[in-house]
Amino acid sequence: MTLMEQTLTFVPQAAGVLVAATRRGVRRYNMDASSTFRASTGVVTASVVDGIGNDRSGPPVMKLMADNGCRIGATRGPLAGVLAAAAVIEDPGVEDYHPDGVMVLAVATPGEDTEIGWVGDSHIHSWDGKKWVLRTSPHTMGAYLRQNGDSGRAVKHDNWVRVTLSTATATNVAVASVPAGEPLLLLSDGLDEVSPAKLAKLFRKHGDDHQAFVTALVGSTSKDKKGYRDDATAVLLVPPV
Repeated sequence: MTLMEQTLTFVPQAAGVLVAATRRGVRRYNMDASSTFRASTGVVTASVVDGIGNDRSGPPVMKLMADNGCRIGATRGPLAGVLAAAAVIEDPGVEDYHPDGVMVLAVATPGEDTEIGWVGDSHIHSWDGKKWVLRTSPHTMGAYLRQNGDSGRAVKHDNWVRVTLSTATATNVAVASVPAGEPLLLLSDGLDEVSPAKLAKLFRKHGDDHQAFVTALVGSTSKDKKGYRDDATAVLLVPPV
């Protein structure tokens, strides 16, 4: 049996597993933020917010949105969690920088399917025992064109985000569910270049060392031909039992 054919299993834990890692790109400020929360009910939540732009005042706002999403999501679900994060920037304040971003949020209840919600182009994958399965579809013009049969032009519009936290409403926040017990990986779009094969290889390499896995993952990307590298953030959530 080769490394890629092995099946990894997780040791069930009543409290679940929550680990995170982030790495700044080439710009001055890391505009990614993540948060995790363990509720008294046994619910665990995780979120990643990928901020738009690059400004000194941006990172604390992104962190506040990530925290709000996790706290509210734990009691009211992912739709309410995403909208609670969006409410933070309903009034952008008097700063020149108007904060905005995209978000993914997961809410795991023991013994039940995990609920997820998102706006924008960050991602959630789940481990089905053999491979990572993409559970979100990006809110980009590129994705929209592909869904409507125009794949030829799509690649030129993958960076055109159609829904962000500043435009999030109850009707355009996407929600879905993931089979109970499947570990989830929440990623900012700075990890888009990591292929499913590379993702699985890193995962199998680090086995049960979850922190080593997400740390290696965010460190695995390189600069593009123009010398640019985006911020990268990953959160691993193993649902509680």
